[in-house]
Amino acid sequence: MVRHDSRDPLYRTPSGARPTGSDVILRCRADDARAVTLRLWWDDGEIRRPMTASPRGAGLFEIRLTLPEQSGLLWYYFIVDFDGETRLYGNADDRLGGEGRLYDHEPPSFQLTVYDEEFDTPRWMREGLLYQIMPDRFAARGKNAPEAGWLHEKWDEPPAIHVDPSTHDNRADDFFGGNFRGVMDRLDYLKELGVTAIYFNPIFRARSNHKYDTGDYETIDPSFGTREDFEALCGRARALGIRILLDGVFSHTGSDSRYFNRLGRYDSLGAYQSLESPYASWYRFKRWPDEYDCWWGFETLPTVNKSDESYRRYILTGENAIVKRWLRRGASGWRLDVADELPVPFLRTLRKSVKSVDPDAAVLGEVWEDASNKVAYGQLRCYCLGDTLDSVMNYPLREGLIGFLLGEIDAYALKRRLDALYENYPAPFAAALMNLLGSHDKARVINRLSGAEPENRPREQRAFTPLSDAEYERGKRRFIKAWRFLCAMPGMPCLYYGDEAGAQGGDDPFCRGTYPWGHEDRALMEEIKRVNHARLKSRAAQNGSLELIAPDADTLTVVRRYESDELRVTLDRRDD
Repeated sequence: MVRHDSRDPLYRTPSGARPTGSDVILRCRADDARAVTLRLWWDDGEIRRPMTASPRGAGLFEIRLTLPEQSGLLWYYFIVDFDGETRLYGNADDRLGGEGRLYDHEPPSFQLTVYDEEFDTPRWMREGLLYQIMPDRFAARGKNAPEAGWLHEKWDEPPAIHVDPSTHDNRADDFFGGNFRGVMDRLDYLKELGVTAIYFNPIFRARSNHKYDTGDYETIDPSFGTREDFEALCGRARALGIRILLDGVFSHTGSDSRYFNRLGRYDSLGAYQSLESPYASWYRFKRWPDEYDCWWGFETLPTVNKSDESYRRYILTGENAIVKRWLRRGASGWRLDVADELPVPFLRTLRKSVKSVDPDAAVLGEVWEDASNKVAYGQLRCYCLGDTLDSVMNYPLREGLIGFLLGEIDAYALKRRLDALYENYPAPFAAALMNLLGSHDKARVINRLSGAEPENRPREQRAFTPLSDAEYERGKRRFIKAWRFLCAMPGMPCLYYGDEAGAQGGDDPFCRGTYPWGHEDRALMEEIKRVNHARLKSRAAQNGSLELIAPDADTLTVVRRYESDELRVTLDRRDD
């Protein structure tokens, strides 16, 4: 028998990601083997180390490793020498760690994440509860007309969809009038709900309703209010124990911006207007002015050259750089849009700049996969080493919970996916994960869990279709189950505005409807609030160890322990 299990302390201790300079013991059981060699791969290349017989038992080979002083990913497998035959023991075929298998060819390696021993994350992330708000859609006190587009007459109308036939993208030119003063009026509600931090979708001046086409990083969008309104909101929120997290869109700007100025609406000399523009070096033109690099091919979103020194100075390093000035004006950190499209050196500089203003500020990234080994643009990138992000949006947890409740995967598969994720993530990184079920990029969670709402339909086929009573009740039951489980997991639970009130809507733009003021599902709100406050009071939920137990295909239990506190929450799909 040959065996190694990266999650079993007999074979790897301590388990999980480890800090730089620490020691790890690796063991491999290889009955009847003449010798076992550990093959390591690090930044410097391949290393082969002979293993010795372990005092833990016959057939066990072991080696003690002192991990490098530099953070990174260490990869390993075992070369097992039998008399007259050499076999290789590596990771399982799905590369999710745990127990591996024998190969007669080069196997996939086991991963060991080596993170900066000084890495830590803000306590308010580890112990808090986040609430995501699209400012135009949450609440309004008065309404300011948008600079471009049109304003809905009624707050409770569904969002409009106007697909541009040339791009197949929604024009996103309809507005409802939500603003900062409206949010200010609802802060007491958020406090009562258990919210300790608000994540705003982009707040800076832009043409669209979603604001991911930044027009001016220095100016609050006039439809949301003024800089003074923003600072007053931050101050009032902070007095209630609520922090503000901003959305940083730094991979691209809008074509309608002071920097590019394709429509000529700004009083600046934009890159589209002249190659003598102070912003011309920010963009890559194939043929000036009409052919340029765009984000995912959308001409309204010209890609920014993140290595350009003037851009980096403006966004990151200057005394009054964008990431610094809005922290000084009251924000507590940044959620980075498409963080995996920002170069690692850019992220390292951003982190240093943010922490230089406020060491307790958050740097949270949008990464949809395992952020320890994400392959982007042909490069393996690790975002959890302590030199770039504090943590990321936990889409793997979302997709796993929804898939399980919809019967797409069983409890064994869900446990395996989650065990791999938390094995790869450093403890401070895992404790600060943004654990979400709903977001502006996905169908409303009740719609998705109802089973009636497929995701990712072509935009031309999307329409707002209310759920039937039976569909709604099914989605609601499953949402409550998923939220209870999510709030027991390591990380910062995040509610998407209105989910707690029963908001409905399919894929973008219908997941971006208004908060249903006056039409809330009160029973749902009370249950979500109860779960939230239980989370905020539980030391085990906030800081405890993690164990996942799958006794059968339909049940998964999370167990958290912290000193004398123990928390158990079971997700059971059999009563659906």
